[in-house]
Amino acid sequence: MFEEFKKFLIRGNMVDMAVGFIFGAAFATLVQSLVKNIIMPPVGMLLGKVDFSNLFIALDGNSYNTIAELEKAGTPAIKLGVFVNDTISFLILGTVMFILVKSYNKLRAKDLEAAPLPPSEKICSQCAMSIPVAAKICPYCSNKEV
Repeated sequence: MFEEFKKFLIRGNMVDMAVGFIFGAAFATLVQSLVKNIIMPPVGMLLGKVDFSNLFIALDGNSYNTIAELEKAGTPAIKLGVFVNDTISFLILGTVMFILVKSYNKLRAKDLEAAPLPPSEKICSQCAMSIPVAAKICPYCSNKEV
């Protein structure tokens, strides 16, 4: 059982998946930083100097100036700004992934066009029917010289 598990772990697909997962997590962190530190400050400024990270509704009825104060008080809140930032991060990540997959599919299609598959069928010399390449006898006419 240990040997089988070892083979499973070192199989190429498993390693590729692990590398993809690690790069995906790093890329998601990068996108979050892009949204939080590059995109949202100008958007907030255009909308009247709004800091989206501090948009929230405290559910205890009190007023807090920042999320830090809110969290220090331990008050539950609806954090609209965090949700807006996460939504924008998701949209950017989704767009980038769409572009990557689309590019990959284009490259893959070119590779498939460049290397055609070998024929899987041949034509019987006697009856002209299409039969599998590996056939020794034609099932249509029983011709043994296919």
